[in-house]
Amino acid sequence: MNITNFIRHHYRHFNAATVVDAADAYVEQLNSGHKMMITLAGAMSTAELGLSLAEMIRQDKVQIITCTGANLEEDIFNLVAHYHYKRVPNYRDLSPSDEQALLDQHFNRVTDTCIPEEEAMRRIERQLLDVWQNAKNEGKRYFPHEYLYQIIRSGALNDSMQIDPKDSWVVAACEKNIPIIVPGWEDSTTGNMFAAHCMQNEFEPSQVKSGVEYMMFLANWYTENAGDKGVGFFQIGGGIAGDFPICTVPMLRQDMEMTETPFWSYFCQISDSTTSYGSYSGAVPNEKITWEKLAIDTPKFVIESDATIVAPLIFALVLGW
Repeated sequence: MNITNFIRHHYRHFNAATVVDAADAYVEQLNSGHKMMITLAGAMSTAELGLSLAEMIRQDKVQIITCTGANLEEDIFNLVAHYHYKRVPNYRDLSPSDEQALLDQHFNRVTDTCIPEEEAMRRIERQLLDVWQNAKNEGKRYFPHEYLYQIIRSGALNDSMQIDPKDSWVVAACEKNIPIIVPGWEDSTTGNMFAAHCMQNEFEPSQVKSGVEYMMFLANWYTENAGDKGVGFFQIGGGIAGDFPICTVPMLRQDMEMTETPFWSYFCQISDSTTSYGSYSGAVPNEKITWEKLAIDTPKFVIESDATIVAPLIFALVLGW
């Protein structure tokens, strides 16, 4: 029994049934000519979501991605330093002294996975310094993801890869040249590095295009690609990775007065955020109707579960595995 048949046989009720419904509606969106955005919050790259997401990109099941700066960089950290990562299965039992011991070994912990500072972060920083310097010399400006694309395309990482590059979703996105929207990049590790180098007067902040420019880019992309159908929105987690891009439609409709702009045509969120006072990440999809993000008849799904478990299963259904 393959994955698709297993899920269709066993996933019949509650969150499990929504997994199937959301995947079927995702496929219907693609078959109807809609394009699809996937948004990545949390630590999806450190969870190695690239093992399935990269194939989604290669098979044209996603046409644009919005992610946090952490997800952008951590996929590449894993690409070049996988053998040096440390897994801590008993992370719930760690004492403050245990955490300090990890720090002393130059590990940065993300739940049960520790990212090695020198082999991952500083190795990529050295590569970024080269492209940042080139941009400065040439008087050019790029988005955060474009700098990483430059590194990948230059072949500078080829001798350092410690996983099969087909399992890197950023490499797949680079090969397809799909846009990656990265709001709030400056709060990531590489964003912090760039800020530090700017404070040392090595670079100018303007060398990296801003979040406002990302919003403008996304608005233009949506206008060019939505047609009269709209674009699907598949959200993993909450936070800025989802909040930033979904605002594009009301911005176009209300602030640009482009009232014919279609709503997002599909919405699915995988989240463990609870619906509580003022929570947007945990808000039910119908709340988005009042903000002109979704329409009354937009297919809407919420799967209250762990995205590291659920997302690969939905991708497997969409891919027909």
